[in-house]
This record gives sequence, structure tokens and C-alpha cells, in this order.
Amino acid sequence: MSVSQTMETEEDLLTCLQIKLYHPQQNSKGLYGLLPLGKRSRHSADDPLRLGRDSQTCTYALLDPRVSRKQLALHAYRTPQGPDMLFTVQNLSQRGRLSVNSSALGYLERMDLPNKALIRFGEYEILIIRESGEAKGSFEVEFEMLAVPPSRETGMCVPTMTPVTDTGACVMNGLPSELIALGPLETDETLMCQS
Repeated sequence: MSVSQTMETEEDLLTCLQIKLYHPQQNSKGLYGLLPLGKRSRHSADDPLRLGRDSQTCTYALLDPRVSRKQLALHAYRTPQGPDMLFTVQNLSQRGRLSVNSSALGYLERMDLPNKALIRFGEYEILIIRESGEAKGSFEVEFEMLAVPPSRETGMCVPTMTPVTDTGACVMNGLPSELIALGPLETDETLMCQS
């Protein structure tokens, strides 16, 4: 085997975060113009991967004035017990909540990112899938634009601030926005999913 074939194999073994984005107006507004859609990019594991509207302070920027300057950060880490590279997600926005699989995160709060996570803020839905690989000093990131909301495809029911009339979307029936902003609901309150 030649050296070039060996190098390609080693690159294929790196952990990869597939980041699949959806926004209702993504086609008309060019929101993803600064993202390397469809290409794998290598990212250093010791630097947080930041996503927001400020291209100076964020690793990747969205062209949307409603997105916070710094919206979220993904931090890579390893545990002493395992060889895998794992990630946490942190909300960097002071003005908006971020939810991860229906769990709300306030400003600077973070949580472990599961292998498959649906992240929501504003009107954005981001499906992040972690492909296991060797935990080295870097990992790969691949951005993709989705034609339909990932919550509809994955069946993950998440609260929304505005009613959605499309089938398969989840809505909070009868709850004022003040209650929705409080975070997790008690067990006797339910989310209704339309099918």
C-alpha cells in the first residue's frame, strides 16, 4: 500500500460531525452562504467549534441578523475510559434559548451531545450526527442543507413557539409563550404531536 492510500484511510477514520441544517426561508435568503456545504472540513479538537452570525469570532457563520453573534459552541473531549471523541453543546446566546432533543439550555449552559441530536434555536433546526472514528487531535465537520425539517423526519417531538400547520410538526396547544420559556414541562402537561 502506498503512503497516499494510507493517509486517505487515516483521514477516513477521524470522528465526523454531520451537521444538517434547516430553516423555513433558507432558499430565498442565502443563510448558508459562508458554510462549506457538502465538503468535509477538519477542525482542531482543542478549539471549540462556534456557530453564529459573527464571522470574526465564530468558526462558521450564518448570514442571518436574527442569529446571535455567538449562538452555540461544540466542545470536543475524551474520557479516560473510552477511545471515542465526544462532544458537548453550549448555548452562547444571551437573548435566546437553545434546545437539544427538547431539553432547553440557557445562556452558557452546556450538555453532552448524544450520537444523534436535534438542536433548535429561533426557526433553525439542526440535526447533528456523530460518526465514530479515531479520537485524535482533530475531527471533521460536514454541513448539509435539508429540504424538510429534521424533526419531521426523525419523529422527535419538540416544542415550538409558533403554531405549525404542516403535518408531522409538533405544537404546544394552549400554552402561553411565558410558560414555554420556563423550560421543561411537568409530567402532567403534554406536548401534542399532529400526525
